[in-house]
Amino acid sequence: MPRIIPNLFSQLEKIISLPSVSSTNLELDMGNKRVIDFLAESFESLGFSCEIITSNTNVKKCNLIATLGSGPGGLVLAGHTDTVPFDEELWSFDPLRLLESEGKMYGLGVTDMKGFFPIIMEAIKPLMDNDFKEPLIVLATADEETSMQGARTIAELGRPKARAAVIGEPTGLQPVKAHKGMMMDCIRLLGKSGHSSDPSLGNNALDAMHKIIEELICFRNELKKKYTSEIFSIPYPTLNLGSIHGGDNPNRICGQCELKFDVRLTPGMNVATVRAEIQERVERVTTPLGIEYKMEKIFDGIPAFFAEENSALLKTAEKLTGHKGISVAFGTEGPFLRELGMDTIILGPGNIDQAHQPNEYMSMDMINPSIEIIRKLVSHYCLT
Repeated sequence: MPRIIPNLFSQLEKIISLPSVSSTNLELDMGNKRVIDFLAESFESLGFSCEIITSNTNVKKCNLIATLGSGPGGLVLAGHTDTVPFDEELWSFDPLRLLESEGKMYGLGVTDMKGFFPIIMEAIKPLMDNDFKEPLIVLATADEETSMQGARTIAELGRPKARAAVIGEPTGLQPVKAHKGMMMDCIRLLGKSGHSSDPSLGNNALDAMHKIIEELICFRNELKKKYTSEIFSIPYPTLNLGSIHGGDNPNRICGQCELKFDVRLTPGMNVATVRAEIQERVERVTTPLGIEYKMEKIFDGIPAFFAEENSALLKTAEKLTGHKGISVAFGTEGPFLRELGMDTIILGPGNIDQAHQPNEYMSMDMINPSIEIIRKLVSHYCLT
């Protein structure tokens, strides 16, 4: 198998080496400015005009709009610059150093989804001497893995706008026409601690959370019966109990407990309605027990995503890839770009199965097909 293009490897190597973890755990969360600065410098060297936009809620989180050409129409190629946290001990090698081995490229974010940007650079190089009749816009965002605040910020600005938008999440180069919505919340309970030898001395928050978990499991089963969408491989909503922490010692009544969970929504479900129903169930448990509670949004939520009906972009992508449009369970920034009026799909190299885990990799046999598909999409939307 031929080795990767040298300049592409160096660009991938650089972007992987710049850590940009976003996390709901503030001890792990970090900014992405170094990645954005690297991308701005790289695209400026190719002739793009670059604008760096700070996210509304955190000055350490930045977004990039890089534009080549001007006027209405054109194409947006979009992706996020953050990664999930990593446990280096579980990796077989340094996660912040790109490694090529046995037809695979390993590194944190190489698939999800920092690797998309160097592939864009390589794809457009042969086109740079052409007259761009409509603009090519590269959008790089912050915090997709947590709050999607980067995409929210640029959507609130009403930018960027083009005829079409491709989000380069790892889809195995199959065009994605739909995905589920999602939300993430935290329930915090405050009881009263005391000596464990006498339960009457306190009010156990962990006992109360046990009852709330029972309610959430019942709610999950109800959602599964109520909502069905056969376009998804998992055709029902999911509710995942992801993290729980409570108490401080075996011989103390648990005074505080925290539960974090997510919900993946199918079409027809409303984020606010789901959140209100969960809150009602929490109150149903806590009120008679005399337990205080607080519900906090970890991720505000996005609705399910659908490409435009009779999407011209989807038809073009299906022709270029040889794959019909598919539906996936994971969420993306697609709803925000659709909100801006763009014909939007999800299409990128790598496989979602390799994301969010140790030894993340991208198969090298996806590199050249990705370059070719992006080059043809840019030619179609910007040159002709």
